[in-house]
Amino acid sequence: MHRVFGTLGAISGFVAVAAGAFGAHGLRERLSPDLLAVFETATRYQIYHALALLIVASAAARDGFGWALMASGWLFVAGTILFSGSLYALALSGVRQLGVITPLGGLALLAGWAFLAWSALRL
Repeated sequence: MHRVFGTLGAISGFVAVAAGAFGAHGLRERLSPDLLAVFETATRYQIYHALALLIVASAAARDGFGWALMASGWLFVAGTILFSGSLYALALSGVRQLGVITPLGGLALLAGWAFLAWSALRL
C-alpha cells in the first residue's frame, strides 16, 4: 500500500507543477486576478498534500501501516480532490457555487493531518 500512496503523491505533485505552469503562463491573461489567485491556491495546496502523501508512503514503508496512517493517506487523497479540484473548477468556470465543496476538502485535509499526528504518536 505504501507504493499506492507514493505513486499518488508523485502523480499529484506532477499535476500540481503542471497546473502551476499552466496558471502562470496560460491563464494570466485569461483569468481575473481574483480567479487566478484561487487557481494558485489550488496548486499550492495540491503540492503540499502531494508531499504529505510521500510522507505517508515513507512512514508506511519504514514502520508499516496502522489504521491511522492509512486513514491519513486516503483523507489527503480525498481532500486534495475536493479542495484543489473544486478551486480549479471554480477558477476555470467562474461558477462561484463550486466553492461550497471546498470546505469539505479542507476538512478532509485537516483530518488527514490529525490522523498523521495520531499515527506518529503511536509509534
